Amino acid sequence: MGDHLSHVRDSMLLWQAMQDTPASRHEKDSVVLRFLGDVMLHQAQIDNCRREDGMFDFSGYFKSIGKDLSEADLSVANMEFTLAGEPYSGYPAFCAPDEYAEYMAACGIDVFLTANNHILDKGEKGLERTLSTYRRLERETGIRITGSAENEAMSRLCNPLLVSVKGIRLAFINFTYGTNAAFGKKYPGTRLTDRQEILASIKRAEKLGADYVIALPHWGEEYDTRHSAAQEELAVWLAENGVDLVVGAHPHVVQDTGCISVADDGGGTRHVPVIYSLGNAISNMSAPDTQIGLMYEMKLYTDGAGGICSAEQGFTFLWSSLPGRLSDSHTVVKVKDYIGRKGCWKMGYEYDKMVSTYHNIKTLTGIED
Repeated sequence: MGDHLSHVRDSMLLWQAMQDTPASRHEKDSVVLRFLGDVMLHQAQIDNCRREDGMFDFSGYFKSIGKDLSEADLSVANMEFTLAGEPYSGYPAFCAPDEYAEYMAACGIDVFLTANNHILDKGEKGLERTLSTYRRLERETGIRITGSAENEAMSRLCNPLLVSVKGIRLAFINFTYGTNAAFGKKYPGTRLTDRQEILASIKRAEKLGADYVIALPHWGEEYDTRHSAAQEELAVWLAENGVDLVVGAHPHVVQDTGCISVADDGGGTRHVPVIYSLGNAISNMSAPDTQIGLMYEMKLYTDGAGGICSAEQGFTFLWSSLPGRLSDSHTVVKVKDYIGRKGCWKMGYEYDKMVSTYHNIKTLTGIED
């Protein structure tokens, strides 16, 4: 695809892309969205999942939450790694095998967020291969990506990313505070926290008829369970400029949530939920508070005429267990499903850690599941 498509052709392609959406399994008057935080792949995960034939087995990772992801009308997660090819590596320069992204797609994740500080860990060639692999998965599985792009034309198609579900037109805008590896080119590249570009994406989403605009910032202070003043200031700005929901990632811990009230065009008030950080979805981290994460659900109720009449949110705390503690692999479970089941653990210490972390994070953040 060339870099200079006309506005008319660009709009037609956007609307065509919006029609190819995952099948719904929910009641006709609601749209269910589910969000996960940071999907990581550390070296210990690579080593643990590598089979004798050189392939990888990630089947235990989301075994307990795969149904939740696949049955949502749309599931979204932050993919914090590159797909740059061998040799594979973990921190500080993440490079995952293609099978990892394929597994995430098979689990039911529909929207892959790519604007994060690790997306340029393997430089320009690494980003090019990552995007090429995601484009293949788009063709083969129907997943979508947002946040990074090969060129201006593709950026206009996925920043914002527009998806239609049951007649509700959703717009996703993903951006990051920065990248760990410096990179001078705009394309291929990733979207940064440039307010002029973000505002242009919001206005473009509105012009194309989006009913609900979701901002997905990669932001905040790592390992801090309270959001920063800078996060809150940006969240207010996003809400004031038309965003309907803010769901953040990057700190690797769950942060508190909020709701920002702003005036709407009709003289009323819009209430914009802000989920400052979902924490890790899966990783090899074991530092305090890094093994617990959130699966966030937003249910949008439709009015029968293609509009949104109300919204309802919910939270599910997840625990990312390390090998040898609950199973032989890294695995993610719903905390509530395992409360009172210490006997299931191969290592009772981690059960105790999960329970104490769960209660501590609920106290610190005020989040109820």
